[in-house]
Amino acid sequence: MNAPPPSQAGPEPPVRSDLPFYIGLFVLSGLYVFLISAMLLADLAYTTPGALLRALTSPETRYAIKLSLVSCTITTIFSLWVAAPTGYLLSRYKFRGKALLDSVLDIPIVLPPLVVGLSLLILFRTAPGIAFETLYERATGARITYAVAGVVLAQFMVACAFAVRTMRATFDGISPRREQVALTLGCSRGQAFWSVALPEARKGIVVAATLAWARSLGEFGPILIFAGATRLKTEVLSTTVFLEMSVGNVEAAVAVSLLMIIASLFVLVIVRVFGYAEYVR
Repeated sequence: MNAPPPSQAGPEPPVRSDLPFYIGLFVLSGLYVFLISAMLLADLAYTTPGALLRALTSPETRYAIKLSLVSCTITTIFSLWVAAPTGYLLSRYKFRGKALLDSVLDIPIVLPPLVVGLSLLILFRTAPGIAFETLYERATGARITYAVAGVVLAQFMVACAFAVRTMRATFDGISPRREQVALTLGCSRGQAFWSVALPEARKGIVVAATLAWARSLGEFGPILIFAGATRLKTEVLSTTVFLEMSVGNVEAAVAVSLLMIIASLFVLVIVRVFGYAEYVR
């Protein structure tokens, strides 16, 4: 059929501009970026280099920095030991109750942090918890609740969940073909995991470790409830901010906050370099 003459054709549809849509996108995202930038600039403007140096060199802050570095590193190691095999299990195998297990592993992520700390405290008030802590105290001479071990456990309960999510996404993005080839060549399932799957997941391991470390550094609620915020005993950077604010020392609180912001930026750089978006989606 021939096209109708131009005189008989319908009216041309109006050309609609996408400019309002793009303006809305940039305005909404720009407002949020501006708010984040304004908070950081406000922190920088509130203190002076001298006050920052004095706050960061105080005995309490130096102890908090030391304990934070040690506890976050230990937590990260424990998290990787749990997250790598757990993520591999969820990624490679189908079994009854998998959906339930997957949901349980997400509980520390969605629970309010204070609830995590309270639940840990209640657990160690039960008969099995008391017995375990008694054995631990006899073996090490230290307690778990309201002690350094409690700081690590409180951090681990939340950080490990993020590491598990990352490792599962990592193994989901890796083809199992090479592992199957290794099995046909005589490797056991464990050998295939250690010699094939883990080396291929090295970038995901770095990302999981970085996220676990960063999450441990910023943890506050579970530590406050389960380990306390005792000066020069269970004081980490996050609780230092709370303690300094509670006595009205805002400059010291801002100084520690800036230190944690710098650490967060360092973590973001590592995550971007190793391709976090490639593994977690």
